[in-house]
Amino acid sequence: MKHSEFHLTHRVGWLRAAVLGANDGLLSTASLIVGVAAAEASRGSVLVAGVAGLVAGAMSMAAGEYVSVSSQSDTERADLERERIELATDFEHELAELASIYVERGLDQGLADQVAKQLMEKDALGAHARDELGITEALSARPLQAALASAATFAAGAAMPLLVVLAVPHNWIAWTVSGSSMIFLAILGALSAYAGGAPLLGSIVRVTFWGALAMALTAGVGALVGKPV
Repeated sequence: MKHSEFHLTHRVGWLRAAVLGANDGLLSTASLIVGVAAAEASRGSVLVAGVAGLVAGAMSMAAGEYVSVSSQSDTERADLERERIELATDFEHELAELASIYVERGLDQGLADQVAKQLMEKDALGAHARDELGITEALSARPLQAALASAATFAAGAAMPLLVVLAVPHNWIAWTVSGSSMIFLAILGALSAYAGGAPLLGSIVRVTFWGALAMALTAGVGALVGKPV
């Protein structure tokens, strides 16, 4: 019988990077804009700071994601190569090792031996990758995908407060960016919860709380430091 259930774990790789990128882009750029605006800077200065934050942040997110996820991918490849060598040099030991894993999960020894043998006859490395190392196709590291998702979503998130800056009078920038960013963060929290199958309220509260705190602290710093300067 064909497996027809729909699960969300296949989204984990890109969803984590996308949510992180969009949230960071929106929050960091909005906080930067609010801080600069609180220092009574001109609209031009606010826009320059925001655009610089967008470009630098998107590149930083892409580079950081690529490097970190590449490290994970390198570790996975090293573990798989080790398993490949062990399967080639000591197949029987690897068979017993896989069977012992199934015994620990609740199968009796005879059935565990039978399951391990059949799985290894079909795909020995895949069986060990999945059940010994915990490496699956859905959760495996994809550096380029993570980097592109983070950069694109960071830029999209950062563009939102910048558009608000362009649309409102100069003396309204700080308050309008703060308020609209809270709405954007709530929408982002709801969308990420929906995509990941998580509760909506908890996700919304989480992102809006930290967003409000970040913007409040940045605005305070801008007001205290910017005016004397």
